[in-house]
Order: sequence, then C-alpha cells, then structure tokens
Amino acid sequence: MHETEKFGSCKYCSPNGNYCQEVDMGNGFCFWHDSSFDKKGMELTDKLERYANNGGITQGLQLKRANLSGINLVKKGSSHGFDFSGSDFYRANLRGAHLFNIKLSNSSLMKADLTEANLHCAKLEDANLLGIKLNNAKIDNIHLSQQIMQEKVAHEAVKKKDQEGALDNFEQAEEIYRDIRKAAENQGLFELAGYCIHKELTMRRMRMPQFSNARLVSKIVDLFCGYGERPMNVIVFSLALILTCAFGYYLLGVNYQGEVIQLDLSASLSQNLNEFFGVLYYSVVTFTTLGYGDITPIGPARIIAAFEAFVGSFTIALFVVVFVKKMTR
Repeated sequence: MHETEKFGSCKYCSPNGNYCQEVDMGNGFCFWHDSSFDKKGMELTDKLERYANNGGITQGLQLKRANLSGINLVKKGSSHGFDFSGSDFYRANLRGAHLFNIKLSNSSLMKADLTEANLHCAKLEDANLLGIKLNNAKIDNIHLSQQIMQEKVAHEAVKKKDQEGALDNFEQAEEIYRDIRKAAENQGLFELAGYCIHKELTMRRMRMPQFSNARLVSKIVDLFCGYGERPMNVIVFSLALILTCAFGYYLLGVNYQGEVIQLDLSASLSQNLNEFFGVLYYSVVTFTTLGYGDITPIGPARIIAAFEAFVGSFTIALFVVVFVKKMTR
C-alpha cells in the first residue's frame, strides 16, 4: 500500500507490514507513534489500555516520560501478550504496571520506573534496560537475550577497535546485569541471580586491560568454576586433569609390584589398554588424595603426581563450596 493511499492516516508501518490506522497529527504520525509529541507527565493509562484492547498497533509507540502508572496491559484470553516491541518508554512511569507476558523486544526502557510492576514472562530481548528501576518488581521467567543490547554493541566496538565505545558499553552492560541481579536476589530468583552474577563479572573482566594479569586471572576463574556459579565447569576440569595426568603416567611409567606400567608399542592393543586403565586408576586415586600405595610414581612421573594431588585437593574443596552454594539456593 502506497503512502498516497494512506493520506490523512499515520504512516507508521509495523515490522509485519501493517499500517497504523490512527489520524496523522501533522508530522506524518499519529499521537502514539509521533516521537516529536511531548508526552511528559501525560496521564495516558486509560487511553493506552483502550487503544491496545481495541486492536491498535502497539509496536513502535513513542511514550517518553509518559505517566502509565498502574496500567493493565495483560492480553486476556490469549497465550501471547501485547506486542510493544520497538517502543520507547524512556523515563516512563510504569509503577505498579501489569505487564504479564508482554513483548518489549528492541524497546527502550531506559530509566523507566517499573517499581512494583508485574513483568512475569515479559520478553525483553535486545531491549535497552539501562537505569531501569525494578524495586519489588516481579521479574520471574523474564526473557533476556543471550547478550543484552549494550553487550552486543560493545563486542561490535571491539571488532572495530573502538576502545572507548567498547569500555562504555561494557560498563553499561555490567550495571544492567547488576540491577537485575539485585532484583532477582530480593525475590529469591537465585537461578536468574546466578546468571546475572556471571554476566556482571564477565562484563567487568572485559573492561580490564586486554593482556593484564587481572584479566587473565579472571578468565581462569571463569573457565574453572564460572565465578562460583557453574559446578559443571569444576567437574569437566577435574575429568580433563585426571585424563591428562593419566596419559603423562602412561608415557613416563609408574611402578606396580616391581613392574613398570608404561606404553609399550611392541605389545598388543588389549595389553596397552589394560595398562592404560591401570594408570587411569592411579590418576583418580592421586587426584582424590586417597593414596592406596599399590601403584607409585617413578622418575619424572613424581612431579605429575605431586601436581595432581595438590590441584585435586583444591579442586574437590572448590567443588563442594560451589555445589553447596547452588543447592542451598
């Protein structure tokens, strides 16, 4: 449909190709889609509820600083909530708003006041959440992007070697994750809180000098245990260490009842496999510091055994701490 056929009507077209049917306010857009129309402090709660319930296009709305306190935007009788994607709620008053299952993807909620609002199951993919106020807001089962908007922008800036832009957006992303984490902790949503803690610390690491010791240590801690939020990382590391040390024992040899267990290229495959399982058993015993004494290291293998025993005792203790931390939540 051409614009000439839509003369007198709002020229906003939604991403799915539907034109807004509201009256043009003089700038080519209707009251709801006109970004130049100052809605600061305007009481729009009842008006927006009627507009949405009457089938108006709710995507791309321009609602900067609007007063929408207590608004009810729950789409009754539908498994899908209202679609407000691409809308601008900058500094909007949404205190006590009912936004169950609402779609706010690619929207701006920057510095919006969502105190005591219900955001249960809200879809916030690629939304700008900087400075959002979530005091006592219900945020269980909200949907976030794998990378929030500022995080994506920061990584793009890194690719373009825009250091200043990258640092600024990583800092904003850290702030957003911290705000969501605090709100999640207050509501007992510890899985979401744990996810945000990991993201928050990751954003902090990305702001450190690239080749600094602090960044290297932070990355190792992340890989090792996900900043205390990923017990599986500890298990994977433990298995990798046990296998690596087992191969080291297999190549260097260990002593078993006066005989050396070691790789022998002249022996059959079954014999070598049997020998390998023997050193694998020894690696497990050493890692767990059980020390049965039936197999002992010889030569350079002693260094590997000492290293594995030291790291193993530390790793087991760390796993207990991380696991208990997750389970007590």
